[in-house]
Amino acid sequence: MDTETGNTGQQGAPIEAACRALENSPRTPRAFALAELIDAFMAGYAGPDRGITGRLAYWRDALGDRPAAEISPDDVADALAELALGRGRTYLGKDEKTGERRFKPRKHAARAPATANRYLASLGTVYRWARRRRLLPRGFVSPTRGVERAPVSNSRVRYLDQAERERLLAACRVAKWSRLYLLVLAAIVTGARKSELLGLRWRDLDLERRTASIATSKNSEPRVMPLVGPVIAEIERIRSRRPEDFVFASDARPGRAMRIEAAFRRACAEARIQDFRFHDLRHTCASYLAQNGASLLEIAETLGHRQLAMVKRYAHLSIESKARLVERVFRDIQ
Repeated sequence: MDTETGNTGQQGAPIEAACRALENSPRTPRAFALAELIDAFMAGYAGPDRGITGRLAYWRDALGDRPAAEISPDDVADALAELALGRGRTYLGKDEKTGERRFKPRKHAARAPATANRYLASLGTVYRWARRRRLLPRGFVSPTRGVERAPVSNSRVRYLDQAERERLLAACRVAKWSRLYLLVLAAIVTGARKSELLGLRWRDLDLERRTASIATSKNSEPRVMPLVGPVIAEIERIRSRRPEDFVFASDARPGRAMRIEAAFRRACAEARIQDFRFHDLRHTCASYLAQNGASLLEIAETLGHRQLAMVKRYAHLSIESKARLVERVFRDIQ
């Protein structure tokens, strides 16, 4: 699972040292401040979620000085409300005379419901990790469990038509970053999330079986994605000899995955494609499958969804495809 569902991506000595410092503390688990838990969690974070740093920084500012075990669901809900309204506070420490907590107002863009839910999930990840490390009292229940997620509309289905797809792939082929073409092509044919693709290492690919393995997906389960011929050919062209390297490594920092946002925006602009996000490549995969007769169950399995409700947005495309099939086969029946 990723940071949204509980996988911490923790590894190596830094996190162990940070944890031991807390575990060996003479204080009881109930006394640890949220900021201490966040700092220990992040000390060795090696997951693919680049946004978790900023999200946890918000929680550190908002509630970091409070004992983590004493933070209530109401505290979390209030902080989320401030976030959703585009308001926030930077913690300045306690007043030396009064002992009161001091904050500086901070304005930022209002957050969409889906973004607020990611903030909530990131905080929940820290609490789950702290429980596993026994840094919280026995039987402790995370305050995030008492906060309802904001309702999110998933009605958007933006996908590439054939002409758009051809223009985008052509622009990606000549992009400055040489692996953008492979990344976009893989996103279209696998329906994988951006974080899943950017987290791939060469050891995760099995070219003989023509598969790519995701050890832990967003839904907390391993997933194996089939790879088609054009993707295999492009992989063979740029294949690395070091299994631990990222498939989509940064040119400047080979030990890290590439930050692809700017390169993808440029490719979309050059291809004259508007109102299109990288996540819409996932919609493109699902839409193509639906239009070619795939069932909702098959689409859900391809995209790694555990519930059919997540793919119902593609139902009309599937029905239209089946209607064309029935018309073609039975149009002359009497």
